[in-house]
Amino acid sequence: MSADACQETAEHSGLLKLSSAVFYAGSSFLITVVNKTVLTSFRFPSYICLGIGQMITTLVVLYAAKMSKTVTFQDFDKSILFKIFPLPLLYVGNHITGLASTKKLSLPMFTVLRKFTILMTMILEVYILRKKFPKRLVYSVVAIVLGAMVAASSDLAFDVESYTFILLNDAFTAANSVYTKKKLGTEGLGKYGVLFYNALIIVIPTLLASAFTGDLHKAVTFEDWVTATFIFCFFMSCVMGFVLMYSIVLCSYYNSALTTTVVGAIKNVAVAYIGIFVGGDYLFSWTNFLGLSICMSGGLAYSYLTFIQKSSGSNGERTQELRIHIPEDPKGEYSAN
Repeated sequence: MSADACQETAEHSGLLKLSSAVFYAGSSFLITVVNKTVLTSFRFPSYICLGIGQMITTLVVLYAAKMSKTVTFQDFDKSILFKIFPLPLLYVGNHITGLASTKKLSLPMFTVLRKFTILMTMILEVYILRKKFPKRLVYSVVAIVLGAMVAASSDLAFDVESYTFILLNDAFTAANSVYTKKKLGTEGLGKYGVLFYNALIIVIPTLLASAFTGDLHKAVTFEDWVTATFIFCFFMSCVMGFVLMYSIVLCSYYNSALTTTVVGAIKNVAVAYIGIFVGGDYLFSWTNFLGLSICMSGGLAYSYLTFIQKSSGSNGERTQELRIHIPEDPKGEYSAN
């Protein structure tokens, strides 16, 4: 990305940054609830097929929008594979592990362990985007992780497979956020191209994998396909899958990858505490609740500091961000936040 493009990204209005962040938070909250309903309440047997439904919805919506000239992005050619890599791999990994962890974990523990995404995103931004962070933000991340560890240490429903899925989902989410920010500056792709070609490249391999593992057969023969309520929830999950991916790209475009991750932490405050009273799968303990509260408090403090920095409009801070990226890569490989 050129220096001019970096400056343009840095100068997005506070309203656009905040609006895209709120849009992402709302989308993330709604899809967590809808996916939990489909996979847990209705006991839909295949989170992979649910992810395929979300990918197909993304393709249909964006292709129709492109044909109607509502949106524009580059036509497919062999250069697309090089421009988009490794996002498709991160996309499918994020989708599958996210749906699997949603199915296997209670909502509060799901949101607590998702806090490790913030730490992973920070580390990846340091190594991939060459960014530096103030100590106070690092301390906030430490508080978030500490709270998550305290809460998880007393998880009365501990399951190795569940925790493995959620930590893998954290890693995929962090990598996807950072590389999405990087790829948004790639010529010809843009926000819609990133979404469309991600889904296009991976939907067929994922479909074949689901058929090979027997997941597709389980999904097709699922008995609740004749239930109007389930069909509605499944359809809403597919639609929200597209909305969520679009909101992530939009938030990453107007903000930094780390800010996008922090917005997820804000959303988790609502999800975690609502999950204590709604859902019926939270096993209460004071240690768990204390860790949850520490974790959420750290997330709020971190979010507050981050958005205050972004909305302060300080020329010195913006100049510092550009200094971090541009001198490290004069050709414009890395994008500024």
